[in-house]
Amino acid sequence: MKTVTFTEFRKNASEVLDLVEKGESIRVLRHGKAIARIVPAELREAKPAWKRPGLRLVTAGVSLSRAVLEERRASS
Repeated sequence: MKTVTFTEFRKNASEVLDLVEKGESIRVLRHGKAIARIVPAELREAKPAWKRPGLRLVTAGVSLSRAVLEERRASS
C-alpha cells in the first residue's frame, strides 16, 4: 500500500487516482496520522460476508415439508 500526505494528494489527485484505478491502494496521511484509505472500486464491491450464501445443511431422512404434510394428513 502506497502512502501519500494530504498535501501530496491535493496536488497530485489525478495521478493518485490513476494508481488506484490500476489496482493500487493508497493511504492518505494528515499530520502523520492516517485519515483515509483509497482502494479500487472492484475491491469495495465484494459482497459482505452476511450476504454470501452459507453452507448447506444436509440432513438424512424425511424432509420437513413432507413430515408436516404427513402429520396434517394423519390428524385430519
